[in-house]
Amino acid sequence: MTNLQKQIENLNNSIGSQLPQEILKAFADSIADLKAKGIENYSFKEGRKIPSFCLKSTRKGISINSDDLLNNYDKVILAFFRGNWCPYCNLELKALQNSLGQIEKKKVKLLAISPQKPEYSTMMKEENKLSYDILFDEDNIFAKQLGISFQLQDFVITHYRQLGINLREFNGNDENSLPIPAVFVIDKNYKITYSFVDANYMNRINIDELIKNL
Repeated sequence: MTNLQKQIENLNNSIGSQLPQEILKAFADSIADLKAKGIENYSFKEGRKIPSFCLKSTRKGISINSDDLLNNYDKVILAFFRGNWCPYCNLELKALQNSLGQIEKKKVKLLAISPQKPEYSTMMKEENKLSYDILFDEDNIFAKQLGISFQLQDFVITHYRQLGINLREFNGNDENSLPIPAVFVIDKNYKITYSFVDANYMNRINIDELIKNL
């Protein structure tokens, strides 16, 4: 078990002991519904080329253009996450930060991408001491292109709000859409050489495996 998986196990135990059963059941039903719909089957797979992109960074006035990136790096990692309100996302992004030296040694650029407004990603960067860019996928458009976007079910939205998670405020729209936590490695030709997509947000990438596949 990797350190990230151990941290997730501890988080699961903590959440399981703190949240009411009604909320835990709604979260489990939400995941089961996404699995039943086979949403992961619609995502981009290894061997497929992703579209080019230009997304705003948390760095003020800076946008990241994929063509420029791929002129300077052998590969790029795109790590999609839900938001700074998600404890699993925080654990994953911190774990990626801890492995950033190994990633950069391979001449690979790491980027995180979220539909949350830049001010929340800026807070997340500061709180977790992240040195890589977080990009703003406004209205989840890039995630939709890659087949990893979904609508949060009505039956679980109320529970999110009970916990102080108002997606209208975080994402700046009324869509209640989120990306499945997903990681794509692309080469200079925009081809996906490695991917991890799981509709269960509690399951996260094995970073040791990711680094081996760079």
